[in-house]
Amino acid sequence: MDCNRVFVSKVKRLTIVFTLLIAFLSIKIDTFAQVDSAVVPVDSVVAESAHAASGEHGAEAGHGKEKFEPTKVIMEHIADSHMWHLWGHTSLPLPVILYTPAGLEVFSSAHFHHGEEDYKGTYNTYRLVEDHVKVIGANGQVDEATSVLDFSITKNVAAMFVAILVILIVFISVAGAYKKRVGKAPKGLQSLIEPIIVFVRDDIAKPNIGHKYNKFMPYLLTVFFFIWFNNLLGLVPIFPGGANVTGNIALTFVMALGTLIIVNINGNKYYWKHILLPDVPFWLWPLMVVVEVIGIISKPFALMVRLFANITAGHIIVLSLISLIFIFETLAIAPVSVAFVLFMDVLELLVAFLQAFIFTLLTALFIGMAVEEHH
Repeated sequence: MDCNRVFVSKVKRLTIVFTLLIAFLSIKIDTFAQVDSAVVPVDSVVAESAHAASGEHGAEAGHGKEKFEPTKVIMEHIADSHMWHLWGHTSLPLPVILYTPAGLEVFSSAHFHHGEEDYKGTYNTYRLVEDHVKVIGANGQVDEATSVLDFSITKNVAAMFVAILVILIVFISVAGAYKKRVGKAPKGLQSLIEPIIVFVRDDIAKPNIGHKYNKFMPYLLTVFFFIWFNNLLGLVPIFPGGANVTGNIALTFVMALGTLIIVNINGNKYYWKHILLPDVPFWLWPLMVVVEVIGIISKPFALMVRLFANITAGHIIVLSLISLIFIFETLAIAPVSVAFVLFMDVLELLVAFLQAFIFTLLTALFIGMAVEEHH
């Protein structure tokens, strides 16, 4: 199948339009929206401290202007949250689901009022401390002795659901097009997705897995498009984008664990013989078994850390460049900052695809090593 014309006429134009959109939104919205969230108190203790500090400095300097903290802004952006920031002081509350020794508690994060107030539930009183829900004792202090399991729908979880919904809409539409246009050339969204599916099949699965590639195609396609769509949505600074989903190490851990399970379940007898009975002198056997077992764990560990580190680093760099304007408190630095942010956003478009490609490629490589027949 010759897909060159499709890539030239469709993909490039869509990529250019999307790049310009990301650049415009990053300049106009991300700068002000993220900085504005920095002045929202995290909890009641922080709010009181900030108020007291601003009062003291106000007495000396004649105003209560709060000092801009770039580290706080950046960490709030890349971290998970019980609320989804929309614009200004407006946030979308998310469900808080807690399992306590007394029972299950379900309520909206809006009750915390951006962490400024405690919420009295059915069994306990709760407080949002650095975006973690804590139980408050009778003395008004955090009760560390009471353990709480938090199953809340946080910002990253909600963003993941949005990405899954987008993927379902795209692929159900493409599947419907294949049924209606049997034997015809791809058209519309189908013409964009088909070359990518063919790319994953011919350039990732076949060369690394071999003739058994068809069995693992559903998993490889799911991993590729899930990472890619989440990476792209993470670059959009407004709702429903802006979440650092693939930059969350908990998510990358689960994805790497899935690869670990699939690789080892499908490993053939030669794969396990190489690990448990390596062809080495008997006195070296115990050491080599330990090394091989460590290798089983280290390969998915590398997948987990690589995806997490690269996506998080991209967000940190962009926010650091934007923060320069507010650190120096002058618009003179704005042209330089915006130029570098624009460059980084365009680069992040490439990284979004590249990280999905690398994760899928290494997964296929590890599967291929496990199912490879002995020659």
